Amino acid sequence: MVSNLGFTAMNMSCLHKVFFLLRFLLSIVSVSCLIETLKQNLGGDPSLFPSNFLFGTASSSYQFEGAFLNDGKGLNNWDVFSHEPGNIRDGSTGDIAVDHYHRYLEDIDLMVSLGVNAYRFSISWARILPKGRFEEVNAAGIDYYNKLIDALVLKGLEPFVTLTHFDIPQELEDTFGGWLSPKLQEEFRYYADICFKTFGDRVKYWVTFNEPNIQVIAGYRNGSYPPSRCSSSYGNCTYGDSEKEPFVAAHNIILSHATVVDIYRRQYQEKQGGSIGIVLHAKWIEPFSNSTADKLAADRAQSFFMNWFLDPIIFGRYPEEMNTILGSILPEFSSNDRKKLNKALDFIGINHYTSSYAQDCIFSLCEPGIGASRTEGFCRQTPQKDGVSIGESVSNHAHQHHLKLTLHSQQIAEPS
Repeated sequence: MVSNLGFTAMNMSCLHKVFFLLRFLLSIVSVSCLIETLKQNLGGDPSLFPSNFLFGTASSSYQFEGAFLNDGKGLNNWDVFSHEPGNIRDGSTGDIAVDHYHRYLEDIDLMVSLGVNAYRFSISWARILPKGRFEEVNAAGIDYYNKLIDALVLKGLEPFVTLTHFDIPQELEDTFGGWLSPKLQEEFRYYADICFKTFGDRVKYWVTFNEPNIQVIAGYRNGSYPPSRCSSSYGNCTYGDSEKEPFVAAHNIILSHATVVDIYRRQYQEKQGGSIGIVLHAKWIEPFSNSTADKLAADRAQSFFMNWFLDPIIFGRYPEEMNTILGSILPEFSSNDRKKLNKALDFIGINHYTSSYAQDCIFSLCEPGIGASRTEGFCRQTPQKDGVSIGESVSNHAHQHHLKLTLHSQQIAEPS
């Protein structure tokens, strides 16, 4: 499976202008084929790419590192979730994963052999702070990431570092209730500050969150990700409120992002010369028909999926469509929040896997399905129309949001 990550840089002197600086971060299992194809299409002349064009590989700590309790690492939410029977389709876990923790030098050599020049990875929050602020910094975790970053730089690979890729220390879930609590903002600030201070002399690209729009939908609406909270009509969960909790969690994540960007801007950016942004899951949405209602539904679907996070970060407010439909369900930003949110990114990362059609459910009758409910925007989404898929199906990508990558012939846990 190829994972494409396009970065868009934001000209902060004028928020209405966006300049696109395209970068591809591709999974290591397929990047060599893509590079060879691109070379053939370019007539074998790689100089046709800009000199600063980056090809890279990407990973997440839980899916790659393994060593889940080695060298002082604490339990994170995915460690606990994956060990509960029934949560993972085949019962596998990330306890070993592809053993990147012990084999990162081999993996870096593989990247070099592919001809890539960038590597995006996430730091395991629980490897740095096993119990959040309730316990001291884990020196062994700091040492591991220092060695990984040094090895990347030595081999000419640009490190792109994600601060959290769906994982948080389990202690923060147990004590505060995870992202449902505004206290996570201070926890995230404390953790990020350690990372900036320790690794920022070599890391010039920081990502606060990876796909928070998927994280809150899967964690708090349908319950397929930890903390596995949802209403009974949305999934099989013991606790949760699918109508309200996704918006509370999203609000706290957005403000946590803004808090961390603010710290980076004031204390580190000028000295370290880096940039900071966020990565969202982005899918293209076409209207199901040429009707005005379906065209508005396609726009509304984007507002309830991607602009849900982007509008507050760029404009300091939620999309108007969300305010109109959700009313008091949607949390409000204070004046101080809006000040902090102003210009709260240097780039936007895009993970794009698939597209879908959107059908209006406000003025039209809709069958139950993804997007059809009020809190999803009354815009039912489907990948097919008249029995024909919106695009060519990728047979080995069984679930559009979940990757199962292989390396060293070992498999990575995939949610059931």
